Amino acid sequence: MRSRALPTLTALFVLLWLWACLPALASAAAAKPAHPRPKTTAVRKAPSPAPRAATRTAAPKKARAGKPAERQGPWRTPTYADSAAGDVPDGDDPLVRRIAVEALGPYNGSVVVVEASTGRILTMVNQKVALAGAFTPCSTIKIPVALAALSEGLIDRSTRLRVAGRAPLDMTEALAYSDNPYFASLGRKLGFDRFTYYARLFGLGEKAGLNIEGEQAGSLPEAPPANGGIGMMCSFGEGITLTPLQLAALMSALANGGTLYYLQYPRTQEERDNFVPRVKRRLDIGPWIAEVKHGLLGAVAFGTARRVGFDPNIPVFGKTGTCTDRNSPTHLGWFGAFNESERNPIAVAVLLTGGAPVNGPVASGIAGEIFRRLAEAGFFEQDRRLSPVALVHKEAW
Repeated sequence: MRSRALPTLTALFVLLWLWACLPALASAAAAKPAHPRPKTTAVRKAPSPAPRAATRTAAPKKARAGKPAERQGPWRTPTYADSAAGDVPDGDDPLVRRIAVEALGPYNGSVVVVEASTGRILTMVNQKVALAGAFTPCSTIKIPVALAALSEGLIDRSTRLRVAGRAPLDMTEALAYSDNPYFASLGRKLGFDRFTYYARLFGLGEKAGLNIEGEQAGSLPEAPPANGGIGMMCSFGEGITLTPLQLAALMSALANGGTLYYLQYPRTQEERDNFVPRVKRRLDIGPWIAEVKHGLLGAVAFGTARRVGFDPNIPVFGKTGTCTDRNSPTHLGWFGAFNESERNPIAVAVLLTGGAPVNGPVASGIAGEIFRRLAEAGFFEQDRRLSPVALVHKEAW
């Protein structure tokens, strides 16, 4: 009897012990992976966090330290550089230049600021690129395309076009969002000959400046480009090359109502004292400027140029451009803009070159910083009177 009870009691004791230890065993099992890896298996590193979007003031540590930025994609131009190195800023307005250089920051690019009512260059940051650099205009080409289509009566601002089976857009929306199919369609409606006629009228394919040493002209093709034809030409600027000076001159004409001035860069005090604006041609685009301005304001308020920072009290009108210049090859970020100021309207052209961090929205943020800081400094309220020589010649403008 006793011999049988002993195993029974022992078994009961073991069961009670297991029951008491069950929670601890369960916790230990949960802490271990169901299928532990062999110790010889290499542990995979956690992926690096996605890089932050480029800003106006931030740059990789290597770029800030003066080391070349890491190349990305097929591009061969560094994104970051000391863009003001080598400039001779004798002809620059000191305030405008300081603000433009600081706004450009570490980016590899150029900034041109022009007095829209006279054509005087107030600053030219990275003079080598501004004078001799001609690149694909990207979506900034949409401005002359829009003006040409309006001038030819093909559309008005309210005309809605349905392209590629998508919801129809009007010109304001198409400019604000930089819609490529919309402007490719306008290009096909215009045709190559009509568009290049207007493009030359607006200053493309010729020097923007008057006797500015070292300036090179951009180019217009003699035939539609093989890559995409007139559609790509009028949506991305395929086959065309544009300089920052040319874009600044065009934006100045929009700001002042249609006068395309020769850009001038007086370098000495004598040249500044004897400065006289020179008209290249008067563009018959007065009725169409207001139509285009709706889209350029829309770009800043809700479209591709939101980084400017919309301020209804000091409106800025502008157009972004982003694409790859295959000749360089470099990625591009363009922004051309102007403001409405009763006394001192200016036009600003920003060109960024480099890799993936470069685009039109980033360029628009740089321009926005320039407009904002000039306004804070009271620049647009200054009484910037013309020289006596210029006043004598004013009637001849």
